Amino acid sequence: MKRFSGLVIAACLSLLTSSAFGADTIKIGVAGAHTGDLASYGLPTVNAAKLVAKDVNAKGGIDGKQIELLVQDEECKPEKATNAATKLVSDGAVVVLGHICSGATKAALPIYTEAKVVTMSPSATNPELTQSGQYPTFFRTIASDDAQAKLGVDFALAKLGAKKIAVLHDKGDYGKGYAEYAQKFIKEGGQAEVVLFEGVTPGAVDYSSVVQKIRQSGADTVMFGGYHPEASKIVAQLKKKRVDVKFISDDGVKDDTFIKVAGADAEGVYASGPQDVSGLEMNKAARAAHMTEFGTEPGAFFDAAYAAMQALVNAIDKADSTESDKIMNVLRTDKVDTTVGTIKFDARGDAEGVGFSMYQVQNGAYVELK
Repeated sequence: MKRFSGLVIAACLSLLTSSAFGADTIKIGVAGAHTGDLASYGLPTVNAAKLVAKDVNAKGGIDGKQIELLVQDEECKPEKATNAATKLVSDGAVVVLGHICSGATKAALPIYTEAKVVTMSPSATNPELTQSGQYPTFFRTIASDDAQAKLGVDFALAKLGAKKIAVLHDKGDYGKGYAEYAQKFIKEGGQAEVVLFEGVTPGAVDYSSVVQKIRQSGADTVMFGGYHPEASKIVAQLKKKRVDVKFISDDGVKDDTFIKVAGADAEGVYASGPQDVSGLEMNKAARAAHMTEFGTEPGAFFDAAYAAMQALVNAIDKADSTESDKIMNVLRTDKVDTTVGTIKFDARGDAEGVGFSMYQVQNGAYVELK
């Protein structure tokens, strides 16, 4: 896709750096997968944004200005993410909640970076998004994959006694990144051997060839980096072929949709995900509001999305501006109470005080392991 011309960028920058509160509303973009196989990851973020916006608007808005949400669906596809980012910038979004998947986020970030639009993801965990320094206006309310992979490897070694580990991934920025860190930590630990490192093709109907490679490798444990559509098929075929291995994955699989799709084959699967913060009073209130408004329990990344929306709204309010430099200064210096706890952001854009836990599917539900 063609990048913005200089004139368009200049126009966008002029809009964003002008007196932002002169506009009739404060426009906040919400980008992610809202349709398709990965919609269960993106729709909870839309709902979180709606709930926070409704609450803030009911209390008079931000300095008397109402929040207007600009929602863009990109199905977690990088090529569609660039279109969504272009649309949000041209429509005047002053900040963006999203994107959801790491690959889509990485594709969109050059557009936001050039336009100096602050972006905050509740779920994009690829380490380089913050650690590379390429995207100074990007923030996230979830820990990165290096921490997640370290947790998975430590759990496999210490709790499961893994000795031979097959590491799989879906070839994407998120899944492959997780897998590469897992491989690195396994090798550095010296307690187990990586007996297979393999990428699988997303959307394939059959993964019997990789299941056969797992069998031949003698693996006792599989670590998978990717999302629930592929994971559900792999665990089903492992069970069908009677390949007896422990299966550990990431927050792309720590989703109730995985359990629904995989059914009984999901039982016993381990997956890391954001720490359980459901005991926090603010979290309880947000979840109750979701039930009242939408009639269902919140889905994946709702807590982190709600927190991200709270942090963005707080930053705009405290900055008394929608200029990106002022918003970023507040994000990095001002602590804010959210649904995931009291947070602020470090110089790279990572939220301080958030982390991962390990979960296991037990009796058809994910249970946090203490």
